Amino acid sequence: MSIRKPYVIFLGDAAEPVLAKTAFGVRDWAPEDCLAQWRLPECKVDLGLPDKTPAEAAAAGARSLLIGIAPGGGRIPAAWVPGLKSAIEAGLDIVSGLHTRLEDVEGLAELAAKHKVQLINVRTPPTNLPVGNGLKRTGKRLLTVGTDCALGKKYTALTITKALKARGVAADFRATGQTGILIAGSGVPLDSVVADFVAGAIEQITPAAAADHWDVIEGQGSLFHPGYAGVTLGLVHGSQADALILCHDPSRKHIAYHPHQAMPSLKLAATRYLEAAQLTNPNVKLVGVSLNTSSLSQAERERALSDAENELGVPSFDPLKTSSDAVLDRLLKA
Repeated sequence: MSIRKPYVIFLGDAAEPVLAKTAFGVRDWAPEDCLAQWRLPECKVDLGLPDKTPAEAAAAGARSLLIGIAPGGGRIPAAWVPGLKSAIEAGLDIVSGLHTRLEDVEGLAELAAKHKVQLINVRTPPTNLPVGNGLKRTGKRLLTVGTDCALGKKYTALTITKALKARGVAADFRATGQTGILIAGSGVPLDSVVADFVAGAIEQITPAAAADHWDVIEGQGSLFHPGYAGVTLGLVHGSQADALILCHDPSRKHIAYHPHQAMPSLKLAATRYLEAAQLTNPNVKLVGVSLNTSSLSQAERERALSDAENELGVPSFDPLKTSSDAVLDRLLKA
């Protein structure tokens, strides 16, 4: 897969930031690749990048239009198609992490061939994946897990990877979602893998390594999500994690977009994740709590971090607001 950069990031008609986690992730972790944003008139999300149409972005040096939002079900709405066609006509490749394959959108493949541009589907899994075997592998592995979706598992994993490297520790970020793959340049789109091969896919991207090497694995979904728990469980088993960091948004009262599904307590979440992880690594440990406190005041943030530490007996941090040093200290003793 060869992706031409820089990007103009398509935000479409996104009504709230949670729908644009791909856009924000690439902006935050690969800012040098982000030239501009393109928003439809009804869009309510702003990345803080220059606003440009596809033609304007191409003239300024953009090489690909990156679809930065994820509507329900990961499908491309019909309302986007004229805009995607205009990007192709401007000479831009289209890069998508959605479930809908770009070639399956009527007219895109023919237009792309005419203008000699690429249609790149990041969410296409590799072929010939094995079934997980649970055999012990050398090296160390950290998995970020969550009480819900879209609350900081990727940011936590990237922050910990960066911090480990800053301490001189051999570490690699292992991407399991489309945004992580766009940032890292490799990985597996786990939610597109057939269920029988989810654990095996994670075993493949976190192979045996040196005894002091850490694979920091991006979590997906949540054991407590009524739709995505299956993906999460396969990831937990395949990662064979030595350490877990539990990610949580203290401002959420229920699972995102599921008001009938209450958020679990941190204690319950930690217990369930450790129970699941013990299937493939009986010695797994919880080493920290990562909180997304972006909606909280300073005083509320400090209280939430303190409460989390008291509830679980491990250090806490916000990957964008506070130091991860205490969590790293505990991790390196795991």
